[in-house]
Amino acid sequence: MELVEVREGLARVLIPKAGRIYDAPVFYNPLMALNRDISVLVLRVLKPEKALDALSATGIRGIRYLLETPVKEVWLNDISREAFELMVKNLSLNLGSPREALSDGRVAFRGEKTAFANLDDANRLMAEKFRYFDFLDLDPFGSPVEFLDTALRSVKRRGVLALTATDTGVLCGAYKHACLRKYLAEPIRGELCHEAGLRILIGTAVRYAAKYDLGVEVLLAYYRDHYFRAFLKLSSGARKADRSLARLGYLWQERNGRFTYEEGFLPEKPGAAGPMWLGPLKDEGFSKELDNELKEFEPAHKKTVEFTRTLIEELDVPFHYDTHALARRNGLEVRKVSVVIERLRERGYSATRTHFSPTAIKTDAPFEEVLEALGA
Repeated sequence: MELVEVREGLARVLIPKAGRIYDAPVFYNPLMALNRDISVLVLRVLKPEKALDALSATGIRGIRYLLETPVKEVWLNDISREAFELMVKNLSLNLGSPREALSDGRVAFRGEKTAFANLDDANRLMAEKFRYFDFLDLDPFGSPVEFLDTALRSVKRRGVLALTATDTGVLCGAYKHACLRKYLAEPIRGELCHEAGLRILIGTAVRYAAKYDLGVEVLLAYYRDHYFRAFLKLSSGARKADRSLARLGYLWQERNGRFTYEEGFLPEKPGAAGPMWLGPLKDEGFSKELDNELKEFEPAHKKTVEFTRTLIEELDVPFHYDTHALARRNGLEVRKVSVVIERLRERGYSATRTHFSPTAIKTDAPFEEVLEALGA
């Protein structure tokens, strides 16, 4: 395996040389630097003691946690021996502390901070490390569902679970039956699919967590490029689990673009998408702390600051209106997003851009007011 060195944040890592990233024996995606940037920011705010990167590949994410956040102990794990050997090399390259081979086959690096490299199935490791981690990161190729049960038992009952899902086609309704199988949810097609897909992912985590009497609070959740990402803070207690379950519900959309949603265990009328999370996609206090960290942060990706600020400033209400889709559906002229936002604000409503689409808005205005602002 021919290796080349790349830099990301404060880390230097060796990655396999390959024509396409998907052809490499150990996966590294430079586009996910933004994802890792935001994760580093989140850990700077949370300041966890122990963190797990359950599906590490080259080890870049866990290494950046060690170098750029206050975390004291990080576990890096992968089921691939090639990945394990490469992450050990990368830990040696970055930490400088001596390598210690443990009796169970793990490799430890002990210095100011501690790192463990582990070769195993992620579910087996998480089952072994029961209620051990303050922060647990699942970033698989595809869906995180097969890891959810053990992850929720490995993270502390007041810890944080970070989820990435790259099966956007499934969550966005291109593969409806796969969504029913994996997430036990009905997806929706069209301009709302990405927000609905993110909310289905969170809703699934809420249902899994409730089995263990765990409530869920969304610290931050977003859609970007080819993936969904959610940082979920857990809280212990049956009542908190019940309150989280009560925020699940269903979405309907009419042909003219009008949408309605309602919380509830079962939908009251046909044609519903869901169940999905209908609560906030960010915590306001956490967002302010994130914004403060952002001021001192040197990102690896050139769009991290702009994108994170969009998330922080975005109006946090369920679902959005895509101005292009709305104009097409209702035979109206397409207008600039900024014009529609200004008109709605002049009428006393809140309105902002949304990260879900550059042509969409979030607003608390009724559907008729949005149409009028678009068509006036």
